[in-house]
Amino acid sequence: MPTSDTEGKDWSLEWFKRHLPNTVTDVGPGEGTYAKLFRPVHEGVWWTAVEIHKPYITKYKLKSTKTRTMYDEIHVEDVRESADHLFYRDLVIAGDVLEHMPREDAVALLERIVAAGAWNILVSVPIVESVQGEVDGNPHEEHVHQWDADGMDAVLGGLGGQVDSLRGSTLGVWWWNRG
Repeated sequence: MPTSDTEGKDWSLEWFKRHLPNTVTDVGPGEGTYAKLFRPVHEGVWWTAVEIHKPYITKYKLKSTKTRTMYDEIHVEDVRESADHLFYRDLVIAGDVLEHMPREDAVALLERIVAAGAWNILVSVPIVESVQGEVDGNPHEEHVHQWDADGMDAVLGGLGGQVDSLRGSTLGVWWWNRG
């Protein structure tokens, strides 16, 4: 769904405050959960969104000429086809998005994000059985892979760097840092 469970958001905000990134790419922002949460904390951040479902941009006012925008730049595309320069950021957020693609695609994406030069990666995925199909006419909302915390620990741990995590009752949240 274009929304996210509140679990782990306070933890994520604390990590954001520790690092205060100046450039952020938000993969699959949906309704803009992380931009809404983080923007008030640190002004002057350049926010990029990669959103596969174009109707969300208007529906959730991700970019507007009349009011303050959540995102400075929006790319409407499948992130698996995005240019690597979009990952050369202080922070790349994959918040509740990796479950929407096959595991091997998610792993390859995380590897590309690291190889492209991301300094920090924030990942949030359901770590319990979370079956979901199309939502509001968006076929990309289907949950294709069911992650568990150990599986994501192994993937992020294999990327080098430092990893901290929070295992909630529904979501797992990880902060990967190049160190």
